[in-house]
Amino acid sequence: MNNAIARTTALLSTCALLLTGCGGGTKTVTSTNNSPNSTTNNTATDTPATTGTSSVAIPIGIAVAQTSNVALLGQEQVAGVKLAEKYFNSKGGVNGTPIKLVFQDTSGDEAGTINAFQTLINKDKVVGIVGPTLSQQAFSADPIADRAKVPIIGPSNTAKNIPEIGDYVARVSAPVSIVAPNSVKAALKLNPQLKKVAVFYAQNDSYSKSETEIFQQTVKDQGLELVTLQKFQTSDTDFQSQATNAINLKPDLVIISGLAADGGNLIRQLRELGYKGLIVGGNGLNTSNILPVCKALCDGVLIAQAYSPEHPGEINAAFRKVYNDEYKKEPPQFSAQAFAAVQVYVEALQALDKKNKVNKLQLAELRTELNKQILAGTYNTPLGEISFTPIGEVVQKDFYVAQIKMAKDGSQGKFTFIK
Repeated sequence: MNNAIARTTALLSTCALLLTGCGGGTKTVTSTNNSPNSTTNNTATDTPATTGTSSVAIPIGIAVAQTSNVALLGQEQVAGVKLAEKYFNSKGGVNGTPIKLVFQDTSGDEAGTINAFQTLINKDKVVGIVGPTLSQQAFSADPIADRAKVPIIGPSNTAKNIPEIGDYVARVSAPVSIVAPNSVKAALKLNPQLKKVAVFYAQNDSYSKSETEIFQQTVKDQGLELVTLQKFQTSDTDFQSQATNAINLKPDLVIISGLAADGGNLIRQLRELGYKGLIVGGNGLNTSNILPVCKALCDGVLIAQAYSPEHPGEINAAFRKVYNDEYKKEPPQFSAQAFAAVQVYVEALQALDKKNKVNKLQLAELRTELNKQILAGTYNTPLGEISFTPIGEVVQKDFYVAQIKMAKDGSQGKFTFIK
């Protein structure tokens, strides 16, 4: 692995000129809108089932939520993978062969994810898949890929036991057990007088249920008092009852495990009902797409991070620059993790190709050998240096906590990293 990085200025000019469409039996419809949620490439390839890469480009599947309430997260993942496609193809792809991302929309549920996975595996003949967006979806769809012996790299699946789903399942998203406690500890540094804690979580989401267990254990480990546990659904919009019940118990800290839309609405209603204490959000709220939901009332929310735009390293500097140029804001964690997932595939394919030309391998053999190479590699990504345990768990060194800072009128905001 450890692909050498060219000078940033040369990279940016190359990326700007790069054409993402590649021929060789592939038909793609691509929007030219710059919005990350406006591009959906439902690409059908002519790659035979018995051949790894008979077409010009090597197909890598992207199965994330481009529609539904989960699209607030999936949009950022689409942005990250598309920048990765441009970047690595500008560097020569896989030893001269370009990659081609094949998109399938999982929507926000298990059925959509299963359908997307089956299409990518059986129709699009991809060598591996980046996805899905939610842990809930991974528990349903990853076993299908594992049985088909197709590598999966989860870009944002942080629930407990994701890598244990199967031998072909890995993730670049650090588990919630490592990341989540950092935000509670940061809250205690900001206010050492914290005592009473109210916890909210989405009971219909596997990730949120997994994360809230970690939060509750952290509350206990830090000697804090859990005064109430309030449940909701990710589809809920009215949180008046749960918020009122919690506020009546006068908590000093509120912890929320949910997604961007429901979590943002819950924050807004807590503030509107008079709660003035600190709020910690889980990984599902870790997106700038939450800012239009709670606007000025998002101010002060703490969220633990597995990525910082300020992380040192040449590839992160290049990624940050092209993201800023494209979207006029700092790259979020979900985009960085999605970029890193594509990077892992590219660099594993590069290493494998040097041993045995990938375009000479049968598709089944290519998928199997690629999975082995993924787990064997070390990758210098925008997240920092990462590698994998034998079961596919990511090994990552650096983590952060950010606090949302909003303009008074709620028109704009940003994630400010706590030193």
